[in-house]
Amino acid sequence: MKTYEYIWLDGYKPESSMRSKVKATKDETPPEWSFDGSSTQQAEGGSSDCLLIPVQTYENPNGHDIVMTEVQSADHTTHPSNFRAAAAEVATDEWWFGFEQEYFLTDAQTGEPLGWEDGEPRAQGEYYCGVGASNVVGREISDAHLFACLDLGIDITGTNAEVALGQWEYQCFGKGIKAADDLWVSRYLLYKIAEEFGVGVNIHPKPKTGDWNGSGMHANFSNEAMRTAGSEELFTGMCDKLGEVHQEGIASYGSDNDMRLTGLHETQSIEKFSYGVSDRGASIRIPVYTVEHNWNGYLEDRRPASNADPYRIIQHIVGTLS
Repeated sequence: MKTYEYIWLDGYKPESSMRSKVKATKDETPPEWSFDGSSTQQAEGGSSDCLLIPVQTYENPNGHDIVMTEVQSADHTTHPSNFRAAAAEVATDEWWFGFEQEYFLTDAQTGEPLGWEDGEPRAQGEYYCGVGASNVVGREISDAHLFACLDLGIDITGTNAEVALGQWEYQCFGKGIKAADDLWVSRYLLYKIAEEFGVGVNIHPKPKTGDWNGSGMHANFSNEAMRTAGSEELFTGMCDKLGEVHQEGIASYGSDNDMRLTGLHETQSIEKFSYGVSDRGASIRIPVYTVEHNWNGYLEDRRPASNADPYRIIQHIVGTLS
């Protein structure tokens, strides 16, 4: 017998939550499966079956494979909650994405960030990439998550403690639609590993008000022309195109993002669109790497929130620039 752990996205709004269940089978590849959509905001009780269609299988060294799926209705049509299908139509492997996922680790009972048990800690400054028990909390979870992702072939390219105490980040690279699949599975592994430590994960873009950084998911992206045949005109033209549909982008980039995109804490205001070289206060940052390599490289969209759906991000960026 072989076991497969199926993951799917439910129908809750404004953002989907992840669901999972395990199948033991003699099948050598994960078969289609079904679930009760009336329990996940994806169907009515009188016609509750929804289908799980495997789209990526992550082979686990222990033989217990992880299966990312997309949801279809019982008649095999794309379910309204399924944003992957539309993204897959535009996201060829020519498009490369690097997502910077920020998150807070929290007390499972109180919801407060780890390290905040006795109230608000000292001001930001020494926590970013910090070392030592007074500057960092939760490193064991970040490290366990890194190696779990690497074991499954998910290309995590780095991790670091972030600007606020209890806040962390990892960077996840992928090509085409698999970039978004990998990001969702990496989130799933993070929640599951934190669960084993009795710790919560919060990906809300602004868990703590006041003079504290929010959490984002900057989206670095490039296509073949950007990497090998770039020019200043190409890159600024892409920025201008994204600026023309700024509000459509914001609508695809996660809820409550207005709490984070204030013009402070390394963000541009949600009401404005700007871009600039090495400008972390802009909507789009043109990395100095790109300029120094004769305008061959990538762009960083700094607007997506930490709770954003990477399928919707990819669909917006590629759909706008293709």
